[in-house]
Amino acid sequence: MEEKQIEPIFVLCLENKDCDDLEARKFYQVLADDRAAEEGYMRIIDESGEDYLYPASYFITISLPQKACEAFRLAV
Repeated sequence: MEEKQIEPIFVLCLENKDCDDLEARKFYQVLADDRAAEEGYMRIIDESGEDYLYPASYFITISLPQKACEAFRLAV
């Protein structure tokens, strides 16, 4: 069962091997997906504006101030 996500989670892309819709050194929003996490993947809203699964090893989770989270949320 998936948990409800209260605060948005953002990650920094470190690698984009064979992924045309990811840019290295760019921030992306993560959507909660427990099943994907169990398999080593993250559900990311990528450059296409859609959410897809990518290897979790391509990203590091970052902590952003509330104002930054709001700005990212408004930009989507």
